[in-house]
Amino acid sequence: MVNGAIMTLKKFKLSPISGDASFRQYYRKFNPRKNLSSLIVISKKEKKKNLLVYTAINQFLLDHNIRAPRLLAENYKKGFIEIEDFGNITIHNILKKSKKKFHIYKKTVDLLIRLQKIKSRIIKNFYGKSYKLENYSVKNLHKESDLFFDWYLPLIMKKNKVLKIKKVLKKELQILYKKLKFKDKIFVHRDFHVSNLMKINSRIGVIDSQDAIIGNPTYDLASLIDDVRIKTSNQLKKNIFNYYLNKCPKIYRRKKNEFIHDFNILSVQRNLKIIGIFSRLFKRDKKKQYLKLIPYTWKLLEIRSKDKMFSKINTILNKFIPSKTRAKNKFYAN
Repeated sequence: MVNGAIMTLKKFKLSPISGDASFRQYYRKFNPRKNLSSLIVISKKEKKKNLLVYTAINQFLLDHNIRAPRLLAENYKKGFIEIEDFGNITIHNILKKSKKKFHIYKKTVDLLIRLQKIKSRIIKNFYGKSYKLENYSVKNLHKESDLFFDWYLPLIMKKNKVLKIKKVLKKELQILYKKLKFKDKIFVHRDFHVSNLMKINSRIGVIDSQDAIIGNPTYDLASLIDDVRIKTSNQLKKNIFNYYLNKCPKIYRRKKNEFIHDFNILSVQRNLKIIGIFSRLFKRDKKKQYLKLIPYTWKLLEIRSKDKMFSKINTILNKFIPSKTRAKNKFYAN
């Protein structure tokens, strides 16, 4: 319970808004007397525990001077919460119109570095229960990249071929994941891209933080630079990367080659995951708008997999998924 009141929704007129690519639904609640709005977040019944994490991470970030949505009220038993409304202006919106893209990206990198400086690992939900942020593991990485096998491959080939590719490719991915140099000891937002960053006056707010974990320092940077939702030039990507290295802890600069090594591995891993997620959104959730992003996701994966350590993975992918197939963005949900 927040501010002494458990919410009911019957009294208010709610306007549906487009949310993230998740099981949550978002509604804007407007209070004409105060000329203020808030967001109602509704979770599917079987997923309502996610609301506890959702609000706990937001409060954790607020406690560390990171702008995140404040919890205004909750009715957890009914599966919904009320949070602060950050409006509709994302950094993605601003970048699309701006000629000073690097200047904007520098601010997002500054925010990322502040996130990575958070030392605490203990999160507390609104019932007062504490828990520790989970550490990333090779198992986590496989769980994410398995989405590629489970959702994308069945769209483009028969089941027997899917099983064959999954077996050989997972073996190579296991070798790759074991090669990561940096230990998992940094706060990772896990979905740090410009559509999850909001303009709030002169500050940047962070949303969709519920999957935060302790992991590799390159993960969120790869999410930001290789964001499939917005196309950026190779030069801008390099500028953002170098700006981060100039601002980050010295150990990453001293071990620049190892940092680049991890960045490439996790960018490839993340893009395999994203191709799987977009396929799942189409097949399971009937959200076909994400399919148009798959060809560009493949291009990013190809850019980051040029190092010889990816040679076996590329051989497998090139054999079974040629360029013509990768460029495809229309499928049939059987």
